[in-house]
Amino acid sequence: MAKQYETVIGLEVHVELATKTKIFCGCSTAFGGAPNTHTCPVCTGMPGSLPVLNKKVVEYATAVGLATNCKITQVCKFDRKNYFYPDNPQNYQISQLYLPIARDGYVEIEAGGHQKKIRIHEMHMEEDAGKLVHDEWDDTSLVDYNRSGVPLIEIVSEPDMRSADEVMAYLEKLRLIIQYLGASDCKLQEGSMRADVNLSIREVGAEEFGTRTEMKNLNSFKAIARAIDGERARQIELLEEGKEVIQETRRWDDNKEYSYAMRSKEDAQDYRYFPEPDLVPIVISDEWIAKIRTAQPEFQTEKMERYKKEFEIPEYDAGILTGSKKMADLFEATTAICGKPKKVSNWLMGETLRLMKEQGVEVDDLKFSPENLAKLVNLVDSGDINSSVAKEVFEKIFTKNIDPDKYVEEQGLKTVNDDGALKAVIEEIIAKNPKAVAEYKGGKEKAIGALVGQTMKAMQGKANPAKVNEMLKEMLKA
Repeated sequence: MAKQYETVIGLEVHVELATKTKIFCGCSTAFGGAPNTHTCPVCTGMPGSLPVLNKKVVEYATAVGLATNCKITQVCKFDRKNYFYPDNPQNYQISQLYLPIARDGYVEIEAGGHQKKIRIHEMHMEEDAGKLVHDEWDDTSLVDYNRSGVPLIEIVSEPDMRSADEVMAYLEKLRLIIQYLGASDCKLQEGSMRADVNLSIREVGAEEFGTRTEMKNLNSFKAIARAIDGERARQIELLEEGKEVIQETRRWDDNKEYSYAMRSKEDAQDYRYFPEPDLVPIVISDEWIAKIRTAQPEFQTEKMERYKKEFEIPEYDAGILTGSKKMADLFEATTAICGKPKKVSNWLMGETLRLMKEQGVEVDDLKFSPENLAKLVNLVDSGDINSSVAKEVFEKIFTKNIDPDKYVEEQGLKTVNDDGALKAVIEEIIAKNPKAVAEYKGGKEKAIGALVGQTMKAMQGKANPAKVNEMLKEMLKA
């Protein structure tokens, strides 16, 4: 009988914090910028330059620690991690090994229809390295230090995950918590959230873990899922052939869907850690923790419950509306303006999601304002425009964030509420369509649809279809 294998996965998640300046200097953390323009002697590792800790980094890290049920280390300190890579200007990284800021937390996930706690071993603060840019045309590598010194937290989980689904659920949960806190935008495509996957396999029922590998270069959820499936298959193949899995760091190539060895896996002693001599220990008081805890926002679970009770939004819809901070903010701000939560929800759940899918737009990139969506909801509600015109106007709001009031006025899209004008058009349609009229009078109810369509066409869509239907029936009866 073929052996059954179980996958054991732990993650190291790096998150760039949303501070305006770097962790130990005043340089900008803005994404992009010409290479090496967001730099100074401190973040390029010049001799004699000294780091000064950014207080906001400690505040964000503490907030994430509290939100993930960690114990905060109230006296913590920084350590030097020594390694020699071209993108690391000082030849060491300031990190935390001995006293990380947070430990022993967990987040609850739902995957495969069951709830599960994923434990967090520790979370520490550190500085990011620079970035190597490989130019294959010139066969050269160039270094950009803009990212060097950008503040990171590294969240290290226990090896509690058993499938790609559980990993996705854990990452989504972490991303949502951190976005709600405003501690990071967690954009994988910009590198502000990155995950390294530690993976091993063992026979089902075995107590001991197998030899693990670490996979790097994973910058999308899809790449992470593919890398997990690829590495699982590679390790099973090795074991089936009687070979050993080597503990190493591997680089995932998402285009080739293959990973290859980068280096043998280092242990802490390889980095020759020692306490950072240029920074004093950090003392986090009870008062500061209490202040940060009080400032914590309403997270997804509480928001969902509130939406269901306060706005009578169905569970599924509430789940999607709260599934990103951007969508929840848009929903709440629009509802606050127009006071019509269910109608706002319908626009977000319907047309917004449809256009996002069609145009490949991510939720964080939505450009339209709550004010303009609220105006549209009111225009439909007052009967000033009908639903088909509203969809046309919403597309313009979605792409260009136009003011719907002005647009409807300028384009002459207001619903014609002049009964006399409408009656004259309907009389003409009845006269021109004797066959449909005869069918309707002969008991074929559906025949009225053609007459409504013709009337709407004659009115250039500027009539209320329900009103047209009603007037047609009355006139046909007469």
